[in-house]
Amino acid sequence: MDILQCYHNSRLLVDWSDKRMWLAVASIVFNPTFWNIVARKEYRTKFITRMFNGNGLYGCYALAATIFTLGLIRDAVFKYAVDTQPKAQCMDHWFLQALAYFLFSVGNIFVLSSMWVLGITGTYLGDYFGILMDERVTSFPFNVNDNPMYNGTVMIFLGTALWSLSPAGVYLTCIVHFVYRIALKFEGPFTTDIYIKRDQDRAAAKKTTSTPAKEQTKKDL
Repeated sequence: MDILQCYHNSRLLVDWSDKRMWLAVASIVFNPTFWNIVARKEYRTKFITRMFNGNGLYGCYALAATIFTLGLIRDAVFKYAVDTQPKAQCMDHWFLQALAYFLFSVGNIFVLSSMWVLGITGTYLGDYFGILMDERVTSFPFNVNDNPMYNGTVMIFLGTALWSLSPAGVYLTCIVHFVYRIALKFEGPFTTDIYIKRDQDRAAAKKTTSTPAKEQTKKDL
């Protein structure tokens, strides 16, 4: 059976009445919604920073631990849903299984290398706490993928779904991809504005410090 025929035969092999499937959907949607709302509130009010006596670094670590834990829960719920949904034996095809291995491996490389390059604060929204990077990261994996964390995660989900012979897992992966695309629509411009404001503040501070020096020079003349 070819891959196209496998798709037509297996695309309806999803039990949408299973509560575990909807729990996986809820977890997938909740995570980026949660961290975007919380991070923006922190940027505007510093409520997490205040919880740690004004220490933004500790606040960022706390949010990082929360997001990481939520990610583990989401992954476990996803895998549980995939394992309990109907299997498509036609997906046990050498090409699909090789693709699953490739996606899972490359996805993990993207995610782990991103975390290594960015560090904890760069990975987990440190810029919303005022912990900004000096310059844009352009090394691997950002030189081959604009959003390696998100795209790598999607690749891991799809690889897991294919390896598990799960049409339901493929559908859930599509939801992950869609939710992340929406999240990027909010995160990208907001983060850009944070750095623009940082640069404007630096320029204003530099102008302020240079003005008295110029006035003093004029007096000396």
